[in-house]
Amino acid sequence: MLDIKWIRDNPAALDEALKKRGAEPQADAIIALDETRRSVIQKLQDMQSRRNAASKEIGAAMAKKNTELAEKLKAEVANIKDTMPALEQEEREAVAALDDVLSRVPNIPFEDVPVGKDEHDNVVARVVGEKPRWNHTPKEHFDIGEALGYMDFERATKLSGARFTVLTSQLAKLERALGQFMLDLHTTEHGYTEVSSPLMVRDEAMYGTGQLPKFAEDLFKTTDGRWLIPTAEVTLTNLVSGEILDQEKLPLRFTALTPSFRSEAGSAGRDTRGMLRQHQFWKCELVSITDAESSIAEHERMTACAEEVLKRLGLHFRTMTLCTGDMGFGARKTYDLEVWLPGQNTYREISSCSVCGDFQARRMNARYRGKDDKSPKFVHTLNGSGTAVGRCLIAVLENYLEEDGSVTIPDVLLPYMGGLKKIERAA
Repeated sequence: MLDIKWIRDNPAALDEALKKRGAEPQADAIIALDETRRSVIQKLQDMQSRRNAASKEIGAAMAKKNTELAEKLKAEVANIKDTMPALEQEEREAVAALDDVLSRVPNIPFEDVPVGKDEHDNVVARVVGEKPRWNHTPKEHFDIGEALGYMDFERATKLSGARFTVLTSQLAKLERALGQFMLDLHTTEHGYTEVSSPLMVRDEAMYGTGQLPKFAEDLFKTTDGRWLIPTAEVTLTNLVSGEILDQEKLPLRFTALTPSFRSEAGSAGRDTRGMLRQHQFWKCELVSITDAESSIAEHERMTACAEEVLKRLGLHFRTMTLCTGDMGFGARKTYDLEVWLPGQNTYREISSCSVCGDFQARRMNARYRGKDDKSPKFVHTLNGSGTAVGRCLIAVLENYLEEDGSVTIPDVLLPYMGGLKKIERAA
């Protein structure tokens, strides 16, 4: 959420930022709502001040035995008490109206973020590795997995419907190995603390990281009103909600390997075959909580941690700087890691690393205090995939496919595979 004071002081800057994101200007409407809120608050404060003053005047009039004046003042106080509930309700409605609009305004992009409309305007930051060169024909992951006999979409559909997958035996083990490898790398070498957190959260947690209220249709809700997490970003970031942290203990770095749940409401007809876009998938999430001065450097560090996963797996990828029109709602700057998929003959996103500034912290009321600070400041938050396990599985299948249809296990995963070096067709 943006600071209303900043919006009042910089209306043109807000509208220019929204224009870069492809959104309509909102500064005038927001400021008008804020003026209404402030006006009602001022009326309440004036009324409360007059009530307090009149109460004192009643005592003075009674002391002077001025009964007529005392009764007049009592009537005035009674009228104020009768009037205040309606004004208090008006204040609540004015605050709610402003908060609702502010909760739907996206974050302000950094100045160095390329301006553009969609993914076609993203900019290549770097390219790592080379595309594999084979004598055999590349295949897509679903053809590889089904031919091996360990990837079953028909049974998944029988169980749960479209956009689910059943993995068995060696592919189930490979999926588990990938997640374990990512967790071990981030906790032992990159300084992240492993967290096991809930998969269901309250409204407040989803609001804190920006999924609510704007993106409710992208989420799954339980019968008791909780939400299934679309990413562990929600729980890891909200660990510090409502807290005032010691600046000397920052940054905090958290990681978790969890299932993620997404309705894919806006993806009708896209990637319907295979396991590229699922309702349920595993992801290793990275979250950092920093002070204001450190967040930009932390963004580069986090992105490098995610890149290291792909480097050690020997996968060719490129890192993209997302343009203003393609960035997520809460981001000020985002890098996407796009892995090369030979079967599709294209790059596909496998990780997204974003710096959010204090945007989420204002929603969560998460702050920090330095030793010389008189008042606390909002923390800065960052999140990234380190990486999406299912998409990493797809990349391994397509990039390590052998001519005979088997799949070689990348060296870095061998310690997790129980001696298995190659995935071969089921007997």
